[in-house]
Amino acid sequence: MKLFLIAGEPSGDRLGGALMAGLRALTRVEFAGVGGPLMEAQGLTSLFPMEELSVMGIAEVLPKYFHLKRRIAQTAQAVLDSGAGALITIDSPDFCLRVAHIVRAARPGFRIIHYVAPSVWAWRPGRAAKMARVVDHVLALLPFEPPYMEAAGMSCDFVGHPVVAEPVADAAQVAAFAAAHGLAEPWLLALPGSRRGEVSRIAPVIGQVLRQIDLPVVLPTVRGVEALVRELSADWPRQPLIVTDAADKRAAFAGARVALAASGTVSLELAANGVPMVIAYDMNWLSRILISRLLRVDTVTLVNLVADSRTVPEFLGPRCRADLIAPALAALIPDGPARDAQSQAMALTMDRLGKGGEAPGLRAARSVLAHLG
Repeated sequence: MKLFLIAGEPSGDRLGGALMAGLRALTRVEFAGVGGPLMEAQGLTSLFPMEELSVMGIAEVLPKYFHLKRRIAQTAQAVLDSGAGALITIDSPDFCLRVAHIVRAARPGFRIIHYVAPSVWAWRPGRAAKMARVVDHVLALLPFEPPYMEAAGMSCDFVGHPVVAEPVADAAQVAAFAAAHGLAEPWLLALPGSRRGEVSRIAPVIGQVLRQIDLPVVLPTVRGVEALVRELSADWPRQPLIVTDAADKRAAFAGARVALAASGTVSLELAANGVPMVIAYDMNWLSRILISRLLRVDTVTLVNLVADSRTVPEFLGPRCRADLIAPALAALIPDGPARDAQSQAMALTMDRLGKGGEAPGLRAARSVLAHLG
């Protein structure tokens, strides 16, 4: 069997890598498509660098519109020429579903599976019905999502979130990491995002926050934005330790006292490591206005949503300001009610996402194979 997979950003690459590992454990399979280093490690030769697709927001996409349009056409043709038995698109709906439309138009019976349900419970509920025109089956990360997809006409399985199966560094690994880098005390994790646009906006805010927080700073990042992160953090009042190695990242998360992070799946990585967090996010003014009018929930942080709590403070859009963020972050550093409340919410989140059960990548693989018969 041959499958064509598309991922457009690091979180999708993690999902794709785990799914591919699960598929390889269950059957003989070949892969083609677009992905990052984790998917490449499972045998994928990416059609082009995945980082080209890591853009978000209307204003961010517009300058790259024609290039992305060419990549969409190129990718769709590659699917049709690949001899694959199905297309699996992973998140990045603006790119992936445009590819799916072209493939479906050319081959109406071709099976298309989408990994990560659109957050129709948060905004733009009509997206599910539009997606159902080209997608047959959905792999959902969150336990409350299948009914939304099924109501739109797609089959859907909750497969759990891969974060619950990812390794967590132990005390010895954390100690070795701290010794190797001269970190004498617990540190703050600075996580300005994985896309160039969000890093450009959030990194300067983190720098301002650090003028009021007296902790060493560790900044895990990804290859696509590493150079930009180094450039934008050069004038921070505390120079961060920037890490890209996977083992170093695991130790950095496990040993952190607190985190200041861009909104996204990173909140689940922090929850898996029990790191209390503050979430900050901003975008281009036009994207900010449009999304604020469409948003249907009062929180965008996954820990808050899955645990049905509001324990993780958020500073979004016009509230993404150092003078508001720093006090909330400082309140999480000492032991106390704020840390305890987050600890309870993070533990509940992990349980609801499938911790202790079969690995989500394997569950996703079983769902794919069951759907394809």
